[in-house]
Amino acid sequence: MSFQDIIGQVRAKQILQNELRNDTVSHAYLFAGPRGSGRRQMALTLAKSLFCTEREGDCCDQCLECRKIDHQNHPDVHVIRPDGSSIKIEQIRALQREFAYRTGDGNRKVYIMEQADLMTVQAANSLLKFLEEPLSPVVAILITENGQAMLPTIQSRAQWIPFTPMDPETMLQVLVQEGFAQTTARCVVHLASGLDACREIIQQNWFAEIRNVMLQLGKDCLNQMNSAMVTAHQQLFKTPLAEHLDTLMSLFLLWFKDMIHYQVGRTESIIFIDQLESISKYAFTRDAESWVRCMELTTDMQKRLRANVNPQLAFEQFLVGVQGG
Repeated sequence: MSFQDIIGQVRAKQILQNELRNDTVSHAYLFAGPRGSGRRQMALTLAKSLFCTEREGDCCDQCLECRKIDHQNHPDVHVIRPDGSSIKIEQIRALQREFAYRTGDGNRKVYIMEQADLMTVQAANSLLKFLEEPLSPVVAILITENGQAMLPTIQSRAQWIPFTPMDPETMLQVLVQEGFAQTTARCVVHLASGLDACREIIQQNWFAEIRNVMLQLGKDCLNQMNSAMVTAHQQLFKTPLAEHLDTLMSLFLLWFKDMIHYQVGRTESIIFIDQLESISKYAFTRDAESWVRCMELTTDMQKRLRANVNPQLAFEQFLVGVQGG
């Protein structure tokens, strides 16, 4: 994929392409932004553009150099990922040895580090020395969701390239053009920050299932609490869907927002557009403040999940809270 094929992240593309054309590529970049926003694809495109033999300031995706990088067998491009829960000093030392071994060929070297904020302190200090004293022309691309979690000394030695969540409407148009159902696509673009993350979620069989379960629970907890409790027990906690409780809560948040959208006449903003009849039935059973309280209950539930409370007990309390308004 070339820069012109990447949708969104206009600022990041402009910065990198200008530096490629002006031969002012930095020795280190920090690609900081939310998961799924296209950081890894941009890193690979930058790497291909540095080696591409056919284009200037971009890559052709066809030449031997580009294809080697796509197939992960280019000798001068290395990708580092966490080994278990962290990136360890041994991985940094192995990279240094590899680059020292290949110093004599004079070629530029590139390494892409995914989840760079997961480096151990020892690994980060070892990397810092590598950034300050490279053995050959090197471009480091450090990918992270949280740039502030990196050592300040690494932050100061790398050029920040900011990545922002893509516009949901833009992502929706692309996903529908690619053949994904609009009903599920309208939801997923509000759960992810970029197209790659959207595709990853929407292609999972469980996503459509958990959407259906949320809709059933969303209707039942407003007037049929016993039915909601049975649904939660049988269709959620006794199934693999229980692993995706955080996604369920995110869908609940969108559901409650839809009630407010309908109340104020913003039907074009409604996410669950296929549920318009049900939304029109429930939206005015409460005032806007009550729906906001339901949203607050939802975000509180998500915080409790991250605090490792008993998920089933917490969810049952959430349903009771929603019914009470």
